[in-house]
Amino acid sequence: MLFNTVEDVKRALADCQYIATDEIATVLYLAEKLGKPLLAEGPAGVGKTELSKAWASATSRELVRLQCYEGLDESKALYEWEYAKQMLYTQLLRDKLSSLLADATSLTDAADRLGAEEDVFFSERFLLPRPLLRAINSDKTTVLLIDEIDRADAEFEAFLLEVLSDFQVSIPELGTIVAKHRPVVFLTSNNTRELSEALKRRCLYLYIGYPSAEEELEIVRLRVPDLAPQLARQAVEMVQTLRTLDLKKNPSVSETLDWARALVTLNARALDNETLENTLTVLLKYEADVERARRVLRRSGGIGYGRSNN
Repeated sequence: MLFNTVEDVKRALADCQYIATDEIATVLYLAEKLGKPLLAEGPAGVGKTELSKAWASATSRELVRLQCYEGLDESKALYEWEYAKQMLYTQLLRDKLSSLLADATSLTDAADRLGAEEDVFFSERFLLPRPLLRAINSDKTTVLLIDEIDRADAEFEAFLLEVLSDFQVSIPELGTIVAKHRPVVFLTSNNTRELSEALKRRCLYLYIGYPSAEEELEIVRLRVPDLAPQLARQAVEMVQTLRTLDLKKNPSVSETLDWARALVTLNARALDNETLENTLTVLLKYEADVERARRVLRRSGGIGYGRSNN
């Protein structure tokens, strides 16, 4: 499918239930056309990962995901050579090797005969590809998601720079593998650490923050259509209010959607005090945040206004 304009991108994402702002659609359009990785930063749960999933769906491409974490290294991200399997093949083919070398006239002759059979023992049958190699070696263009790159160490980030620059990797047993098709690369970061300038320089940058009330309401209506319209608006307004408090973790868009689905499951007709009191932990995941929210909302008459504050 061709995407000739920013509006084409925006419509394609909407068809995949992703509500994109003009900025998101523009940066994604440019990343696709310029062949540049897209680095999306912002709070957890605002749709950074979902953007790559939606784009993979919109373009009918395979999504290859590399989840980053502390201690992630080249071997876990790129490939693993299965030495045990290679050794097993050698043992099973021992008789064949003996027959092959039986009438060799010299060591040189024997070495030449073994060399002619190297492809049997050094081939991709012993290669276990990890996400980076899968994306590079794919027969079709893929969407490569490098998720939460800020969780990986700086050393892995440096290794990644080389891969993103050339889209080729060197494997000692096989040689250099060059990408048949350059993948469309998404990187996400929750800002838990500062990324290097070198990485940011190679990417188009996009900050995805919390949506406005109207944007979030549109997302809820699209993703949870069974929620009554008035209740959907009440729920979004409450989430927007909670984000103004000094919380350890603000409710994300994904948690707004979880809450909306919970309200549908409970057959709620309105956001009354009892329902809000009983479901607040769907939105807030720290006890201190829950208690703070309850205190603030009680003072404002939001929940439990008939109770004593003692």
